Amino acid sequence: MERIETGMFARSKAGHDKGSLYLVWKTEGEYVYLIDGDRRPLAKPKKKKCRHIQIIHQILKDWNPEIISDDDVKRAVRQYEKESAQPNI
Repeated sequence: MERIETGMFARSKAGHDKGSLYLVWKTEGEYVYLIDGDRRPLAKPKKKKCRHIQIIHQILKDWNPEIISDDDVKRAVRQYEKESAQPNI
């Protein structure tokens, strides 16, 4: 099993949110709590089994779960999607 740390990006592999990009907010046994700042804010994270996500081994820059806001998360998710969509030249 791969190591999952808070602040890593993750993409959903199963469920109605398949393909959605999230940040790992918290880990708890075989479950992770995912946030995206929009549909899944800090107040209502998505609980998902680890086997149903694909971990992206990149941690959010300046990750501090105690001072992060929904806007910070939303901005980071959008930025990552924008960067990963651009073809490497």
